[in-house]
Amino acid sequence: MAAKIKKGDKVIILTGKDKGKTGEVLRVLPQDSRAVVQGVNLVKRHQRASMNGEAGIIIKEASIHLSNIALADPKDGKATRVKFETKDGKKQRIAVRSGQAVGEAA
Repeated sequence: MAAKIKKGDKVIILTGKDKGKTGEVLRVLPQDSRAVVQGVNLVKRHQRASMNGEAGIIIKEASIHLSNIALADPKDGKATRVKFETKDGKKQRIAVRSGQAVGEAA
């Protein structure tokens, strides 16, 4: 199955404490069906001092399940689903809401 959400996509959070927020996908973990979104699902981690960093509490993004995020429509920024179409032998992701191409071919 092709990935409907990829690194660099603008997404909207559908559920949870960050519902309604938007952000860019930093990393996708397809084997776990999860993604890391910039500025969303922030957690505090206690870090021990090491050679390349000092001790302290750091705040970083935790992963969020793919079912809880939706791609932002390139036209109006609202949540949309994704469909695939083949044009000139190339597979493209298309936003269902507006019909515009998403990502690289946009």
